[in-house]
Amino acid sequence: MAVRHRLIRTSPQIVWSVLADGSRYAQWVVGTETTEPEHGHWPDLGAAIRYTVRLGPVQLANTTVVRRCVHGEQLELEARAGMLGTARIAIELRPWGNHCLVIVDEHPLHGIGGTLHNVAVDAFIQLRHRAMLARLAELCEEVAAEEERRRPLGQVVVPGTGEGAARA
Repeated sequence: MAVRHRLIRTSPQIVWSVLADGSRYAQWVVGTETTEPEHGHWPDLGAAIRYTVRLGPVQLANTTVVRRCVHGEQLELEARAGMLGTARIAIELRPWGNHCLVIVDEHPLHGIGGTLHNVAVDAFIQLRHRAMLARLAELCEEVAAEEERRRPLGQVVVPGTGEGAARA
């Protein structure tokens, strides 16, 4: 089982807004080139997005399905990778002061990935998660910075809510 975490220097609400936007999936998931909705409304239970992965000259189309969603806290996905099989990817968000601790837990379920799952596969997944969490952090921090730039002067952000309040 490959578990990795990262502290993202923005609120859990910002991180969730990025995770809940299926059109941004390719921006933070390593190896994904494009995404498009397949069915349902991401990240509702059972919703799916189709994504492409490019391996040199070969382009593969696969699907990721939402298997569990606790709005603002947890997102569990089943990534289907053709003959490689499927994997469970659980993403948990925890408030950490004014920031967000993101914990990713992934393991193969079926197919070649599940059959050949070993310490070396987990090491590869760890490297992929390191890059994925770095991309997610960068994207979330950019979103937070953009929201800050758009916030009207005189409006303060109430910590932990992501909501603005007029300064008295």
